[in-house]
Amino acid sequence: MSDFRPPTDALYIETKELTKSFTVKGERLEVLKGISLSVSKGDIFGIIGLSGAGKSTFARCINRLEKPDAGQVIIDGVDVTALSERQLRLHRQRIGMIFQTFNLFDAKTVYDNIAYPLVIRGVKKAERDKRVREIAEFVGLQDKLNAYPGGLSGGQKQRVGIARALANKPDILLSDEATSALDPQTTFSILELLRDINKTLGLTILLITHELDVIKYATNNMAVLEDGVISEKGRTRDIFANPNSATGKIFLKVYSELQDGYLEGGTGI
Repeated sequence: MSDFRPPTDALYIETKELTKSFTVKGERLEVLKGISLSVSKGDIFGIIGLSGAGKSTFARCINRLEKPDAGQVIIDGVDVTALSERQLRLHRQRIGMIFQTFNLFDAKTVYDNIAYPLVIRGVKKAERDKRVREIAEFVGLQDKLNAYPGGLSGGQKQRVGIARALANKPDILLSDEATSALDPQTTFSILELLRDINKTLGLTILLITHELDVIKYATNNMAVLEDGVISEKGRTRDIFANPNSATGKIFLKVYSELQDGYLEGGTGI
């Protein structure tokens, strides 16, 4: 197991009383109900919750793909919720995002998928080519640049997604259920890659998932999201040892039962 990069004491991502609602069939649905959370620079911070808890909406508010109804998102001292459209476009370059469904262009090669954010930015071809090749080597795809997504395994597709997220040399990486569609062995390899990214590149990583194994293995600190509110937060090892929230207790009970089943020769996870 590789070592964690210790987070600094510097506050880097902060949300204050963040709220977000949607109108569904004429009815207002509150998804985030006043989220206040702090993440230190260089941390791998986990957010876990049941389906419908608001995890993905929270991630999309961080990079302002969704506009919060109220509250603030402050990144490195900048109030993201107050940025103009032009400032917001520049801000988003500092945040890479990886998805459960990969979101790759099937008709483009691995090279072109990785290069896409750089093309959008207007980066010159020589500089673009250098960046694509160095990041492809970093994630272990240097021999797949001419391949198409249809010919790749799930793990390789996710590595393309990670490489694309890193193309603009971001400061933050948002991982929204990035391992949920992968088998356990591939999940482990992707988590090792994320930890290597954190340690080598110094990125702050927000790891959003419903998989307790992922949180336990890969994060320093975590928060439990429950019905649109943070029900507990703290050191990952402390919450695993003694969860206080209803969701935390449910997750830990299921996790313990699965582990017991695995040790007794069951199917495990």
